[in-house]
Amino acid sequence: MTSLLKYISRGFARKMYYTTGVNIIISPSYKCSFEDPVQVTVNGLDSQQRVKLRSKVTDDNGLVFQASATYEADDNGQVYLSRHPSLSGSFTGVEPMGLFWALKSDTEACKFAKTDVTGPVLVDIEVLADDKVIAKATNERHCMADGVRRVPVTEGRIRGTLFLPPFGTGPFPGILDTYVFRGFPFELRAALLAKQGFAVLALAFQGYQDLPKRAEKFHLEYFEEGITFLRQQPEVKGQKIGLISISKSGDLALSMAAFLPGISATVWINGCNANTLVPVYYKDMCLPPLLFDLAKIKITPSGMIDIGDVMHDPMSKEGLLSVIPIERNTGNFMFIMSEADRNWKSAYYAQLACDRLKAHGKNNYELVAYEKAGHFIELPYMPFCVANFHGVASKVVYFGGEPKAHSEAQLDAWSKILNFFRKHLGAANQRSML
Repeated sequence: MTSLLKYISRGFARKMYYTTGVNIIISPSYKCSFEDPVQVTVNGLDSQQRVKLRSKVTDDNGLVFQASATYEADDNGQVYLSRHPSLSGSFTGVEPMGLFWALKSDTEACKFAKTDVTGPVLVDIEVLADDKVIAKATNERHCMADGVRRVPVTEGRIRGTLFLPPFGTGPFPGILDTYVFRGFPFELRAALLAKQGFAVLALAFQGYQDLPKRAEKFHLEYFEEGITFLRQQPEVKGQKIGLISISKSGDLALSMAAFLPGISATVWINGCNANTLVPVYYKDMCLPPLLFDLAKIKITPSGMIDIGDVMHDPMSKEGLLSVIPIERNTGNFMFIMSEADRNWKSAYYAQLACDRLKAHGKNNYELVAYEKAGHFIELPYMPFCVANFHGVASKVVYFGGEPKAHSEAQLDAWSKILNFFRKHLGAANQRSML
């Protein structure tokens, strides 16, 4: 009997059977790509039986994230998350992916970590009746599609990871991915972009391997080396190059677009239109950092630190010296901003960037706004991060936003990012992988 159950569990839609006869079906398959939705159905319940559904995942730092919701079975003893409402719990109403986007750790100040993209994220889903587990299934959310090539890069000074598409030899459009101030390569986003037909270099720029733990200044020549390396790959040669960035790396990307040649498409997510925190150099040019005033730190009603207003205004006399001359770039920009971002005033900075381009007679930009999203707009179904340790502030800070609205923003933004890159870098020769 045990061997039979193991055999059944490998089926098209994984089921886990208990003696109660209740089972969970995850379709179209228990195995999917990290950013893909699934349908969760429970069978074998009594008519109108109330049960709790609970999801649980452990991240690469060992933190456990959970969500739960109460449902009432229909006349046939079934629960369809795609059409039946949650009556209470981590979310209410009809939320087909609520057990995923509502995942939350008991440690409020934390961010979901997935650093090893070679293995899947395993989301356990359980059905509980009278606090007893009566059915369980696991959704394998894979980070790398079959055939995506992951290549660690230690070329000259540059450090990072190159991801190549799983089909053909290209050439493919290239993307340089830089991620926040910590400087680590964000391999998950890069791997998922590669699945879509882009050659992506997730570039580290500090605190990684033999790079400086914390850089006191940045030289664009380092990032230029990364772009040159990407261009020289046989799978990329002759293709256009794009940039994707978030937070502090947003202004780094704008500086690259302004001063380095041949950048065709730049995605900026909740960054700044001025250089921040440390000076940026390129040849004989220096952009000083926008200053900040720690006296403007606030405390939220829940006791978190709010640094959203500490940066000086880029339009002030002193701030203008740090504003990045993005009008120099002949490519295209997508500015994605959250109006509820409390890391800093992303919405204001995005509007300033668009206004600057418009003032120079340019219309090479798109502005995407999300009213109630927080700072870290990343990938579909990535757990919401309301607060975390801030590397610059050296404290736990509040990042703003509301979980459901943030999840909707991540889903919408991902689609818009892919379409933007396809439009301005050229359509990737892609196919569905998982």
